[in-house]
Parts: sequence; structure tokens; C-alpha cells
Amino acid sequence: MQPYASRRERLRAKLRESGRAAMLVTRPADRYYLSGFELADPQCEETAGWLLVAARGRDLLLTDPRYEDAAKRLWPAEDLFIYAGNKWDKIGAYLGGLELGTILFDPRAVSVETHAKLAGRLALEPAPDFAGGLRRIKDAGEIERLRAALAVNQAVFDALPDMLEPGRTEADIAWEAEKFCRENGAEAMSFATIVGVGENAALPHAVPGETKITENCPVLIDLGARVNGYCSDQTRTFWVGGRPPDHFRVALEQVQLAQLRAIEGLAPGMSFAAAYALARDYFARFGVEKHFTHALGHGIGLEVHEYPSLSPTSQGALAPGMVVTVEPGLYYPGWGGVRWEHMVLITEDGARLL
Repeated sequence: MQPYASRRERLRAKLRESGRAAMLVTRPADRYYLSGFELADPQCEETAGWLLVAARGRDLLLTDPRYEDAAKRLWPAEDLFIYAGNKWDKIGAYLGGLELGTILFDPRAVSVETHAKLAGRLALEPAPDFAGGLRRIKDAGEIERLRAALAVNQAVFDALPDMLEPGRTEADIAWEAEKFCRENGAEAMSFATIVGVGENAALPHAVPGETKITENCPVLIDLGARVNGYCSDQTRTFWVGGRPPDHFRVALEQVQLAQLRAIEGLAPGMSFAAAYALARDYFARFGVEKHFTHALGHGIGLEVHEYPSLSPTSQGALAPGMVVTVEPGLYYPGWGGVRWEHMVLITEDGARLL
């Protein structure tokens, strides 16, 4: 069960330190990180199950009959609770019968309806990121999985220039890129692939549609592959056609140099806001900072967007073992935009490309 058991021990230590008896883990990525059970829920209104980690005592996995066999393959039968009809009555009675006292939960991963169903039966206390905070620092195994996901990502970007032909639509390119990822080791995409052609490249989260590549146009592509549960995320911006015009070449150079400055400047102890400022301040030298419309980057791991956000309003500081994206961009509604993205590991004395 390693490394899951050791991760639960870390959570157990946090519970004892806080004087709390248990944590009900409902966020899918946290559940998987702590147990190895089901990385994703089937739909937003359904759950594959919950994990109860106790400060003292055994940890319990709660799920429904659809997952019973899968759960028994990795969890002791005596610590497994299967619910079916009258779900809330059964879960409430079961957890209430344990007489644990106040149980922590992540309010971002419990719906208002679910809380209302349980609150009458259990003493619940919100504790945002109490369990998820353990995932901020990646261990050696996680870093290797991230590298494996990134290798698929890099391979598709190496192949993409040959796919970018005039007449092909954004949707065509997204589909070809996703097929390539699946055929080269990805179990899924990290997120819906972004492809923006021409003026659509000014949309940071462009949805691939029927806009066609033409001779002499920018194409912004942002995609990620999931391998062994872990995500990659990279963006590249291409020019299709002959020599790019000055406005594109200048924007690309500014974005890539802003990214380089940021990566060279990242270090443990640096605030997230200061990390963001590394790129923004570089853009400000040229008076283009207003065209940089999003954070510098974000954490990445089991989820494509994890703690931290490298934004001007984020609280906290970088630490060794964090993996973050560095993705400055400049967006111009008149003609398109440019974004360039790397994944970076924060080290003891700086940062390096993953």
C-alpha cells in the first residue's frame, strides 16, 4: 500500500497536532493520493466514494456496489463500507456510530446538498486544503510520473508542425494531437485541448472550432497528457507560412524572454506574487503588461491546476519540491496572441525545467 499508507500517516499526524479526530476526504485527487482508489469521480453529481482518515484507529473507505470489487482489491474488507439505497441514512448512521466527534471536511469538495444531508447526523468542521496541502510537495516518484507525462507532451509538440497545414480546422488539430497522445502512452488528456487560430489565439482558453488555418497566421496550442495519474501541461505558439510579421516576432521574443527571466528568478521562499511580477515587470519595460491577462502559472500534479497559483493576489511562498508551470502570454484581439509554457521544479537553490 505504499506510498499511500505513509501519506495517510502524515495526515494522521496533522490531525493529532490539530486536536481533531478524523478527516472525511471527498476530493477525488486527495482520495487517490491517500488511498490509490479512483482518481476521478464519474460525474460532478456522483462520487466514487469517500475516505475517512482517523487520528487514532483504522482508516475507512466508503463506496457503493459499483466499486466494491475494485475497492476490495486494494482495501481490507473489514475497513470497507458499502452503501447503496438510502445512502445518506446509511452513511450518517455508520459514521455517527463511530462516535469520533467533530470530523473535518474540505468545503470546496462537498456540495451544499451533501453537507445538509450529513450535518444533521454528524459534527462537521470545514478545513480547506487540510488534506490537499499534503500534495503541494512532490516526492521522487511523483516527479518521475510528471516527467513521463511531460515526455508524451513534448513528443506531440515535436510532431505538431507537420500537422499545421492551411485548410485544417482548430478541431482537426485538437483531435490529431489527442490521438497522438493516446497512441503514445497517455491514458487521457489532462484537460480539453486548446487550439486558437488567427485572432482566436488572443483567447487564452480558446475552444477548438471550425476556424481554418490559413497561410501566414498564428496558431496557439495548449495541451496536456495524463500518464500514471499525473498531468502535463504545455503551450506553444506557431506561425504557419513564411516569415512571421514583426508584431508576431516581437511578441514571441518578449514572451520567451519573460519566461526565461521568470524561471531564472524563481527560488524557494519567493512569494507567489513576486514570482508573477518577474514576468509582468519584464513586460512593463516595453509597455505591454496590460496584454498579460492571467497568472504566471500554477501547480500541477494529479490535477492540472493545483496549489499554488502564481498570481499577484496569491498568498504563500515557493518551496523545494513544488512543480509549477511558467506560462507568460501576450494577447492582442486584433491579430491573435502568443503563450509559451514550461513545467518547472522548484529546487533547494532555484528552479529547473522538469
